[in-house]
Amino acid sequence: MDKVAPIHIKARGDDVASRVIVVGDPARATLIAEELLDEPLLVNDNRGLLVYTGKWKDEPVTIATHGMGGPSAAIVLEELYMLGSRVFVRLGTAGSLKQNVDIGDVIVAGSASSPCGGAGLGGYAGGRSSCLPNGSNPLLTSRIYEELSKAGLNPILGAVVSSDSFYAEDREFIDYWASRGAVAVEMECATLFALSWIRDFMSACVLIVSNIVGGDKHLSTSELRDRILDVARVVMDVLVGMD
Repeated sequence: MDKVAPIHIKARGDDVASRVIVVGDPARATLIAEELLDEPLLVNDNRGLLVYTGKWKDEPVTIATHGMGGPSAAIVLEELYMLGSRVFVRLGTAGSLKQNVDIGDVIVAGSASSPCGGAGLGGYAGGRSSCLPNGSNPLLTSRIYEELSKAGLNPILGAVVSSDSFYAEDREFIDYWASRGAVAVEMECATLFALSWIRDFMSACVLIVSNIVGGDKHLSTSELRDRILDVARVVMDVLVGMD
């Protein structure tokens, strides 16, 4: 990769940890950092992409905001990778596509579908029509699933779809993706997974269901506060327990 210095994340290599939780909402980054990390330090606020680094059980962990959508996420992931981060877990929210997946449920995404050229990945495909690999790291994903289960959070292991159009999720969208095995929709997992294989870093994604697609109830970070913190504790335990 030709680029060696990040443009948007105004931090140095020693400002970020090798193990990172990435989130879309800056408020979620602040919540996790301030409530759970020891000695959290805000190392970037440029463009509203809040990045905190602190310690969890005496090990460094970074909590970073990637914004909304694949293109924004790709920039942040690339720049954190430039700075030395090598393990990324997205802790996000998603909309349920299945009747048996309810608000508050925890999903561990094993894979993420996206349109070819979508999710900010068109440039990485080099003009080819084929889609890039969009699967999570199986070892990291398995560890997270097992620890969430032990913590009583009853995770659902499933496939999701990463959409570029938040307000285009109509009945046809729901029926199409639900019939093809997707349990939920979000906006960044496919980007994270594809980049992890391109750049050779580890990735996984845990999603908390914030809404039923097509419904009128959509929970915010503040309303999901306890659930977010419960999941974050488990994810950080897995991150710092890795060799």
